Amino acid sequence: MRARDFGIPWDGICGANNAITDVPGVEVGFSTIIHGESTEDTAYDSDFARTGVTCIFPRGKKRSAVFAGRADLNGNGELTGTHWIDDSGFLHGPVMITNTHSVGIVRDTVSKWMIDNDCFFPAYNEGSEVPGLGFFYPTVGETFDGILNNINGFKVKPEHVLEAIRNASSGPVREGAVGGGTGMVCHGFKGGTGTASRIVTTPMGETYTLGVLVQANHGKKEELLIRGIPVGKEIVGCDAEIAHRSPKEGSGSIIVIFATDAPFLPWQLSKIARRATMGIALCGGGYHSSSGDIFLAFSTGNKDAFTYTKSDITYLSDENIDVFFKAATEAVEESILNALVAGEDMWGRNRNHVYALPHDQLRTILKKYENVLAAY
Repeated sequence: MRARDFGIPWDGICGANNAITDVPGVEVGFSTIIHGESTEDTAYDSDFARTGVTCIFPRGKKRSAVFAGRADLNGNGELTGTHWIDDSGFLHGPVMITNTHSVGIVRDTVSKWMIDNDCFFPAYNEGSEVPGLGFFYPTVGETFDGILNNINGFKVKPEHVLEAIRNASSGPVREGAVGGGTGMVCHGFKGGTGTASRIVTTPMGETYTLGVLVQANHGKKEELLIRGIPVGKEIVGCDAEIAHRSPKEGSGSIIVIFATDAPFLPWQLSKIARRATMGIALCGGGYHSSSGDIFLAFSTGNKDAFTYTKSDITYLSDENIDVFFKAATEAVEESILNALVAGEDMWGRNRNHVYALPHDQLRTILKKYENVLAAY
């Protein structure tokens, strides 16, 4: 199920899969780690896990560097490699997303994979590459899944990172409790991975694609909005059952990754990334200082942007960027709701229990507010 299956109206036109992979060349892969039975006492050394890894390749499994920019709404989170993205304007290799305590193992494993598979640019000296030398900073984001996952058990292993890389492909993208989104909670309901896309036509008549993937683990139940409707306040019951201590309500984070084939420069991509805040706000999120709301946008539009010497590039003027701001906002909003709609009830560590967004109640609420939806 996706948000559109409930008749929720959306602005704009989505791509064939309504996913980040509608941007040509982008591939997404997952490793989902679900094992062990939920018990009253989940020891850190137990077999229990509700977590995973997500992988996003801008140009498939090959050496590439793409223009990128980033932004954040609240900084209680991690996205590695961003200092160099800020300075150089380039993203090297894939974007990986996992849980808070597994950033290190994911970063280390993807580093070795990039070296073993010649997916980084070696050092350059006196007119040629220097094999075996060079550096890069893998980009790994996280959100906290410790309500449902045995996060201090460190269950993400190198083989899971490699599985996510190996599984990366174009086409439809799974949503909900998959990959890094496996153990996440969004607006009090089962959250996780969501995606959406928009076809964007510039004032000059040129057409491009913008796609979004979110790992949604933020917000409070009563704050949840769907197209302006106070769905969180209307839903009866389905409150998360947290048997043991957890972060304060509303704690959590959201990672938002934008992809586009439009030829934008890094500072323009940073401006697009900032529009994630508007999509989050339209769903009722963005109020909590304990949240890590971190965003990155990349462009595949200049395939030879990275060189050791000189490059000829093209870029769209800012006179054409407004339509991308709107598309970015729409796609983030829809991605979050897609993550929620795809959710299923999950029992987590120590018998913690989080409910899926109840589809039957959602249909009833949308019917009640059909005059509001009609305004769209």
